[in-house]
Amino acid sequence: MCGIVVYVGSKQASPILMKGLKRLEYRGYDSAGIALLNKNVRVFKSKGKVADLEKHIAGQNLEATVGIAHTRWATHGEPNNINAHPHYSQSKELAIIHNGIIENYDSLKKELVNRGYVFESDTDTEVLIYLIEDIQKNEQVDLFEAVRIALNQVIGAYAIVIISKNEPNVLIGARKGSPLVIGVGEGEYYIASDASPIIEYTKHVVYLEEEEVAFVKLNHPLKIKTIKNQEKTPYIEKLEMNLSELEKEGFEHFMLKEIYEQPRSIRDSFRGRLNLEQGIVNMGGINEYEQKLLNARRIIIIACGTSWHAGLVGEYLFEDLARIPVEVEYASEFRYRNPILTEDDVVIAISQSGETADTLAAIELAKSKGATILGVCNVVGSSIARAAHAGAFTHAGPEIGVASTKAFTAQVTVLTLMALALAQRKGTLTSTRFMEILTEINSIPEKVEKTLKTSQQVIEIAEKFKDVRNFLYLGRGYNFPVALEGALKLKEISYIHAEGYPAAEMKHGPIALIDADMPIVFIATNKGTYVKVVSNILEVKARKGIVIAIVTEGDIQVKELADYVIEIPETEEMLVPLLATIPLQKLSYHIAVMRGCNVDQPRNLAKSVTVE
Repeated sequence: MCGIVVYVGSKQASPILMKGLKRLEYRGYDSAGIALLNKNVRVFKSKGKVADLEKHIAGQNLEATVGIAHTRWATHGEPNNINAHPHYSQSKELAIIHNGIIENYDSLKKELVNRGYVFESDTDTEVLIYLIEDIQKNEQVDLFEAVRIALNQVIGAYAIVIISKNEPNVLIGARKGSPLVIGVGEGEYYIASDASPIIEYTKHVVYLEEEEVAFVKLNHPLKIKTIKNQEKTPYIEKLEMNLSELEKEGFEHFMLKEIYEQPRSIRDSFRGRLNLEQGIVNMGGINEYEQKLLNARRIIIIACGTSWHAGLVGEYLFEDLARIPVEVEYASEFRYRNPILTEDDVVIAISQSGETADTLAAIELAKSKGATILGVCNVVGSSIARAAHAGAFTHAGPEIGVASTKAFTAQVTVLTLMALALAQRKGTLTSTRFMEILTEINSIPEKVEKTLKTSQQVIEIAEKFKDVRNFLYLGRGYNFPVALEGALKLKEISYIHAEGYPAAEMKHGPIALIDADMPIVFIATNKGTYVKVVSNILEVKARKGIVIAIVTEGDIQVKELADYVIEIPETEEMLVPLLATIPLQKLSYHIAVMRGCNVDQPRNLAKSVTVE
């Protein structure tokens, strides 16, 4: 949650900061602000989006070559001008921006109040900057040391950057449980919560590790210490991201662009891993732990949100193809019970951003019990990528739309390849069957292209149902997670209540909701339990429900029963999720647009969930 962008150099800071905030707005958009350092620290902030901040600072004197900026997803205190970041220290000599949650802020605040401090906001962030200033003055240390000492008293997660009136051209950054990346330019530095605001200016970056504090000073080498005062050597990496990936490129919304990028993102997810000529799948990132996987007593998949739905597809894949028992857990629940884990368990952690706080905490729990951790994420250099023993990047490219689309299909693609690689090594598939599946995966991008051409049908259905209050999504087998994902997409961006269910479970409760005003989306492709799904459709029709069906090309039976039909190409049952999810993404998108919703920035949501 929340976005950080910072600059120190010879250029004017404010244009860089404002452009960076627009790139980061998908991380939070309740309020925004900047602090500029030019003899004094001046803070400008506003409730609302970055555009509101832009209006607020129009005509102001913004001269400064040092500055910090923040776009907020509210945790402590409602979104308003006072609670927006940056926050001053009591003397107004320091200013801070912060992502994350300081869990013991209340006890720290009470102690500071007893010392005479007066707080203006409801935030935990203001408590932290007051604490830092208190330490700096009472212990007579520089800002770098004051931050390090203060963070030893803090419980919780943070990515922070601080500027000081008394130390111009100096930035102090630190992180724990929330990402922070430092861009190293020619005579300048950038800091951000991810690489998107930096890529335009430099491709050389340093990712701060857990509990590290960075001392960034113009025309000086980067200096890093842990909060325990251990010196660290900065490791400079090169970004692979391209600037064009961060632009809409003619699409009305990032979400629509990312839906249409899926033929490429799926292909990029298997490129270099799937070799049809040699008849192999090579998952280089996990080769070292292949034996662990082959001998695994079970696989536990941990994830949140859309990634959890991808994990559910993975459960079917690993059990079906590789014959390994699988459990899929919400990371947020897994970490708060007392799970039974052994060294014979393999945990696969899935996250688009690689920064999901609950998933990271679940990883640490699993590691402490001796389990092997494999990560599946989309962001090189992310926390999960570094915390896992090994893993696989999805190569979907940056996903800016808050509602995940191409990340889901990329995750499912990678999980399919992992399951196939294991099946081949274990001999649980014949070579003929293995090659049939491999060949079909190779054809999926073209079939996704074809599925994307169903736009007019989807638009007509969206127009018909944009004003309903409830949707029900039903599927069986591999299509059950697709139903869950379809419902999640609709509720995320259109604010229509939607539920996903196994089709067979409909009669155990949800059937009570069905009437002539209730649209029910069936994923009714011609594989697996097709006949059973037809029976479920008949049960809905008998109660005057409205049926929207995703069917395989050439289907006759469901077409005769359904009120609305969207066709997808024929494919293997295990690969249907890669096709069936496409029209559901588009349906959600078009309904949301017709309802006047902000598709890329749905209310109350943010892209990278770095708080618990």
